[in-house]
Amino acid sequence: MALNLNKNLKLYYSIKEVAEMFELNESTLRYWEQEFPFLKPKVSGPSKVRQYQEKDIEQIRLIHNLVKKRGFKISAARKILTQNRKGAETKADALERLIAVRDELQVLKKQLDYLQ
Repeated sequence: MALNLNKNLKLYYSIKEVAEMFELNESTLRYWEQEFPFLKPKVSGPSKVRQYQEKDIEQIRLIHNLVKKRGFKISAARKILTQNRKGAETKADALERLIAVRDELQVLKKQLDYLQ
C-alpha cells in the first residue's frame, strides 16, 4: 500500500484555528452555527469545546464565500445553500481558482517588472 502524502492527517480543528483560516472572529462561527442548521461541529466535554472536521470546514467555506466574499445576507445565503447547494459549490470553487490565478499573475508581473 502506497503512502498518501496529500492526505491531511489532522482530524479535528479548534474554533480558533478555523477562525484564523477564514480571518473571522470565533463569535462569527458560533453565530453561523445558529443560522445554518447543517453546520454542526462536534461539541465535547462539559466546557463544550467545538471540534471542526473537514466537512465542517467545507460548509464554512461555502458560507464564507456567499456572505463575506459575495455580500449575500445570512437569509439569502441560507436559502441558496438549501435550494441550490451544488451551484453554490461550483461558483465558490470557480471563484477560488480565479483568485489563485490572479495572485499568480500578479507575482509574475512583479517578477517581470523587476527584470526590466
